[in-house]
Amino acid sequence: MGRGEPPGEITAEGAARPYAALRVGTHRLAILRDGAQTYHAMLEAIRAARSAILFETYILRDDETGRRFAEALCERSRAGVEVSLLYDAWGSDVSDEFLEELHAAGVRTLAYHPLRFHGRLAAFFARIYRRDHRKILVVDGTVGFTGGVNISDDYAVWGEEKRGWRDTHLRLEGPAVAELQFRFLRAWRRHRGAPIDERRHESRGRRPDPLVRIVGTALPGQHGAIGRVYRKSIARAQQRIRITNAYFLPTIRVIRALRHAARRGVDVRVIVAGTTDVPAVRFASRALYEAFLKAGVRIFEWHGRVLHAKTATIDGSWSTVGSSNLDTLSLRVNLEVNAVIEDAAFAAALERMFEEDLAHCREVTMADWHARPLWERVVGGFALLFRRWL
Repeated sequence: MGRGEPPGEITAEGAARPYAALRVGTHRLAILRDGAQTYHAMLEAIRAARSAILFETYILRDDETGRRFAEALCERSRAGVEVSLLYDAWGSDVSDEFLEELHAAGVRTLAYHPLRFHGRLAAFFARIYRRDHRKILVVDGTVGFTGGVNISDDYAVWGEEKRGWRDTHLRLEGPAVAELQFRFLRAWRRHRGAPIDERRHESRGRRPDPLVRIVGTALPGQHGAIGRVYRKSIARAQQRIRITNAYFLPTIRVIRALRHAARRGVDVRVIVAGTTDVPAVRFASRALYEAFLKAGVRIFEWHGRVLHAKTATIDGSWSTVGSSNLDTLSLRVNLEVNAVIEDAAFAAALERMFEEDLAHCREVTMADWHARPLWERVVGGFALLFRRWL
């Protein structure tokens, strides 16, 4: 059973205590809300590194946020820490000068699936289609991070008036960190990153943990693993399901699982993005509302800041925080990683966060859905045709 601590307050400098800090079995976990708490914790861990830093992100930008992280990574590299940075070539936007400064300090970088045409059209489009959407940071093999937060000013926290996107991240200490390390190193080696010093990455054992597990996609035997975990957990639900997912375009199987749960009396509530950076997804998602509303699923649209979080809790005991959206690309194609936690105190903290987020939401009713203007119905239906690529 975990022991929770009250949420921390964000200071003017953008630093903050975690939203909740808990012990779960042999793990120490901290729920981090938005960029302020996440960046503070990540930079603190990076600056304390003594041996190795493994850093993987979908979005890395050459902006104030990116430069702050680059400075911290360069400082540690100059101090003798082995620093490896893996970023997605499609999602990121970094200049040659930015990379040159990293390389000059000894930081090794690797772009995932750069868009180069090698003469085979199918291979070219496969590189575009499959992206590295994971967010992983491992420091000295003992401290890990994962969740939804990227490295960019979208999460701007450096000024008092800036709050940035709404997102959730997780800090971990314990056996699950070895699994994050394994996943990073496998991708690094497979895509021909610079040779690593194996002695710095000696794992204490990728041993299973029933309370805190790391689940991901794009590994042999784990294709669709996150979707299966969601479906099995939803199928077992008896009381309540709480999902926050920014890009809510579930596969048919997940749609069926949620509808069946609601029809058997489970209280299913979903927070989706009313304010988003990808309007096409919002329109396609809205086209699905009727199927959920008819089954009794309650849908709440978040408004204000852009919503980017990907979390869920079931029956106050099962939870997940990660990078995976509930859409086809995340569940079947992209590299993704989620932490799955089975602990009542952890679930209670996420449920409290869900309830607080409802204050920024408007519930969608069947009357609202039928009152959509004609142009929105047309756009939504058209966008739904391309749901597999959104």
